[in-house]
Amino acid sequence: MIVEPLVLTDGALPGALLGEITGLYASNREFHRLSGDFPDPDDIRPGQVARSLMDELAQPHARVLLARSGGRLTAVAATLAHHPDPADPDPWIGLLMVHAEAQRTGVGRELAAYIEAGFRREGREGVRLAVLENNPAALRFWTAAGYLVTGRREDRELHRPCAVMRKAL
Repeated sequence: MIVEPLVLTDGALPGALLGEITGLYASNREFHRLSGDFPDPDDIRPGQVARSLMDELAQPHARVLLARSGGRLTAVAATLAHHPDPADPDPWIGLLMVHAEAQRTGVGRELAAYIEAGFRREGREGVRLAVLENNPAALRFWTAAGYLVTGRREDRELHRPCAVMRKAL
């Protein structure tokens, strides 16, 4: 797997890359039904995906990572080096999405480990994330990866109930 940061061209996503990312997002209809991030999970459009990614990148210290296997985009992740709450010392994984055709192949675990290793090299002591309460598959994935539920709260934007999880690095 090759992981690279998302690089904007003249402040925008290159069209071909946006098409690939949109395909990855569209392959995850069930997640989008649970999350409500897009109005119609069966009709996810490039402009919607571009806005979502630009919103991620608008956060200070945010990165979007793209993972490729065999030249094909297999996963995307968004991270925050510093949470907006200054009392929270940990970086966060805001999104980790694997193309539906690559799920259960180890791509998600490998990308999560890559992110964790990067934060560990930076001297960070832990990493956090939030899992939607209505997404038991994600809760199982992150628990199997060594994350522990440390609390419950609503997400900052859509006020959905979430389990906050943390892994010591």
